[in-house]
Amino acid sequence: MIENLRNILVALTERLGDETPSSALAYGLSLAEGAQARVTVQAVSLRLVLPHPWISRFVAMVVAAENRRLQSLAQEVVERARGDASAAGILCTPLAEHLTYDDLLASVTGQARIHDLAVVDAEPEVLAGSRGVIETLLFESGRPVIVVPRGCEAAARRRILVAWDGSAQAARALHDALPLLVRAEHVEIVAVAGEKDLSRSVPGAEVAPGLAHHGVPVTVTNLPVGDGDVAGTLRRHVTAMGADLIVMGGYVHSPLREMVLGGTTREMLRSSPVPLLMAH
Repeated sequence: MIENLRNILVALTERLGDETPSSALAYGLSLAEGAQARVTVQAVSLRLVLPHPWISRFVAMVVAAENRRLQSLAQEVVERARGDASAAGILCTPLAEHLTYDDLLASVTGQARIHDLAVVDAEPEVLAGSRGVIETLLFESGRPVIVVPRGCEAAARRRILVAWDGSAQAARALHDALPLLVRAEHVEIVAVAGEKDLSRSVPGAEVAPGLAHHGVPVTVTNLPVGDGDVAGTLRRHVTAMGADLIVMGGYVHSPLREMVLGGTTREMLRSSPVPLLMAH
């Protein structure tokens, strides 16, 4: 069923000038190769805007030069990506853009909506902003997102951990991950008591038969929360089971109508040891 993934978006926004290659790009190409899918590589550089029209001419010239440099970097990134994709026999659509922040978010989200899956680099710095690229993709694109930590370049899917709490978000992530789950050697549904009241939710044991009907090799584990930290408990179990991928729902709280990431979602985005497939 991985063949159901036909169009994959790799969105690059934060590391255009970084000498370290993008893990999301390598991961996305690896995933596309395994699925025989097309890939769109979207490299978007942030266009700098002068805050006031009365800024000196010298400063304006410096900003204009930096914008040209950033635009050139985005073009270089997609050209290299197209070469890497061609070498692997992958059909690749390169898309280089140079946009202001709001337009950047709108463009990346719009592209994600017309693809089956988006792949992005994990960037803790992005989470400091009120509307980071990862959050916008997760909560506004309507598509699953794989967030790739640095150094995770091969799209390994042998052992997958599904973080389960019976919520609609967890169910959506589970469904969206099904093309990957059916090809895994082992899938473990993990419920961690502590952050949410699981007494009224569907236990992992009741979800397992549905996966088994799809041919997923599944087991169920219930873990007590360690030190009041659900994210830490999940990270430790990922290491213990040797998981290649985590599947989980993404959550927000909305006080004063302002989107705020849920605690476990925020911590896993910041420090997951393996790629995260998330949906909302």
